[in-house]
Amino acid sequence: MVFTSETLKTVLKRTEFLDKHAGTLSSKWAKITKSSQDTAGRDIQDLMAKGILKKEVQEGRSTSYELVW
Repeated sequence: MVFTSETLKTVLKRTEFLDKHAGTLSSKWAKITKSSQDTAGRDIQDLMAKGILKKEVQEGRSTSYELVW
């Protein structure tokens, strides 16, 4: 498999991110499917406060979030 420098940068960035936030992501998101909406909302707010997620700017009823690299 041939990696370009951009591909390698992306892989390294993702690895650094996952290493940095592994405990938070694994414990929060592994449980989110069995939580109430209130709990899921608090979890998302916590991840946003920690700088892991940010809310995407958009209009309408749906809310989207993206990982902060």
